[in-house]
Amino acid sequence: MDGASTTRWVIVGVDGTDSSRHALEWSAHQAVLRGLGVRIVAAAGPLASVGVFAGNTHLDGAVPPDEADTRGAERLLEYARDWVSRLFPELRVQTRMSYARPVEALLAEAAAEGAVAVVVGSRGLSGIAAAFVGSVGIELAARSPVPVVVLPREHASAHGVRGRVIVGIDGSEPSRRAVDFAFTQADFAETELVAVSAWQPLVAFAAATGPIPPELFDDETAAEAARQAMEDELAEPHMRHPGVTVHTRVVRAHPVVALLEEATPADLVVVGSRGRGGFRGLLLGSVSHSVLHGAKGPVAILR
Repeated sequence: MDGASTTRWVIVGVDGTDSSRHALEWSAHQAVLRGLGVRIVAAAGPLASVGVFAGNTHLDGAVPPDEADTRGAERLLEYARDWVSRLFPELRVQTRMSYARPVEALLAEAAAEGAVAVVVGSRGLSGIAAAFVGSVGIELAARSPVPVVVLPREHASAHGVRGRVIVGIDGSEPSRRAVDFAFTQADFAETELVAVSAWQPLVAFAAATGPIPPELFDDETAAEAARQAMEDELAEPHMRHPGVTVHTRVVRAHPVVALLEEATPADLVVVGSRGRGGFRGLLLGSVSHSVLHGAKGPVAILR
């Protein structure tokens, strides 16, 4: 997300849960930093019955279900707009109500001119349940044309807390897009960027690739190759953002473990996804998927 002379928008989905409130607060703070607006989206369907917004979506049981859903979404949007405007009175705010599925509503806004990112809260799905379409964040991240940021159900960092930006590097094209996004985020937030590259012993892959000569592919060689690849990938974006302080971590670990051990709840974790888009690609790449469900703070995913 970056600033511009004309208004551009952070799209944020609200559904009545506490995590969607965290997503709205985080989005508003990021938008204020960058001179962006926030567009709040709600789908006219069953809304959450718990959370800080819940009392503002309840309607009389005599109202027909379809009308109740519509009026409930309208009340949620009105409350959310008033709430975030009190927190950030200088922020430009728009609202959108949709009769589509939440994912489709958000994807439509993500594809609209001026959209720079989509932000949602997580309802805390985990394990096998999170592999299916019901997880809005998962499907969004697999299909969105702009970066997707997912905040956990219990978000520990308030909008006034300065966190770092943590980015995973693996040499892929999505990873390079993640690095560019991470530098931009760190530059605007005037915070540090931590680049993480994880490597694992090559001998673990010998069964698939054939025997690996130990004198050519030992641990020291693998670590040095990962370090050099990281430096190469960071060089150009760092030239574009010379004011960003960069720390590097090259660790012998699984990428998910390396990222989650480095990040705190206040940090933004940025990863690229190697998952496929479209209906066949609703599942993310394994690393981005696992980071999304293991992180205690916000996670940005770029395809």
